[in-house]
Amino acid sequence: MSEKLYDEIPSLDLADFLSGDASKKQKFVNALGQAYNNIGFVAIKNHGLSDELVESLYNGFKKFFSLPDDVKKKYEDDELQGQRGYISKGKEVAKGKSTPDLKEFFHVGQEVDPSDSILSSYPANIWPDEVPELKEIGLKAYKTLERTGLNMLRAIAIYLGLDEDYFEDKASKGNSILRPIHYFPIEDPNSVADDAVRAAEHGDINLITLLMGASADGLQVLRRDGEWISITALPEQIVVNVGDMLDRLTNHKLKSTIHRVVNPPKDQLNTPRYSIPFFMHPRSEMDLSCLESCVDESNPKRYEDITAGEFLQERLAEIGFKKEKV
Repeated sequence: MSEKLYDEIPSLDLADFLSGDASKKQKFVNALGQAYNNIGFVAIKNHGLSDELVESLYNGFKKFFSLPDDVKKKYEDDELQGQRGYISKGKEVAKGKSTPDLKEFFHVGQEVDPSDSILSSYPANIWPDEVPELKEIGLKAYKTLERTGLNMLRAIAIYLGLDEDYFEDKASKGNSILRPIHYFPIEDPNSVADDAVRAAEHGDINLITLLMGASADGLQVLRRDGEWISITALPEQIVVNVGDMLDRLTNHKLKSTIHRVVNPPKDQLNTPRYSIPFFMHPRSEMDLSCLESCVDESNPKRYEDITAGEFLQERLAEIGFKKEKV
């Protein structure tokens, strides 16, 4: 029987998984697993983010990105390998590409109680003085998306035949990143390289990505038959996709699907685009060795054993943040 090809990503309701109704919960798990086996993306409603929080977060970061470049660069620290604060234009290059993406962005990371032993594992967040409200708004959105991500991972664990709380100690207080992105306006289309795009095709590094603001024109996913389809989601939904770490763990049973953000028509390149993904990472010590249940004769082991921290360092080098030692 031929495999189903999606013309759009499936829409699911997280409230079904959390309802306490065993039938609704299992139906959610089955639909999520089917989507992640195939296209690697779903749209989720009842995700916990309020409209007010999303609007406040976008407005705050729009204010930050509108600041002069020399002001924004006060909040860029190259020693952190792009893990906190501002990352300026021309810094990130997709794996396998040589031309930088047409974007700038900001990173908010994990904050834990000072008494927590994991505190030393994470650099401190960087907050801009010019937009003081960003700290409260950013951390609230971060914690909300982290809770939602843990619930999604619970559903994924059930689908994989694991204990429901399999990911809890691995992803709780993990090395996750909230990344507000500004695809800045281009006044002169001839000033950029012919192959420069807002975000070249890539797979995400992490376990799962939770994306708000996914309906803006330009986001596309590569379907398994080689065709690019546009990602659309209703205003009350977020998009949640599989990352490379989860792909490795499940030996490609759950698919980290290639996606991109294409440029608008040339006469619209002078308009900005914003999006805010939450890259859900586990703790660095998590073992990403392929699950034995996902390896068999028809799907032999594809990946070498590696920890999440080791894999992250490899990928940071590939996208231009970590310089290899000579």
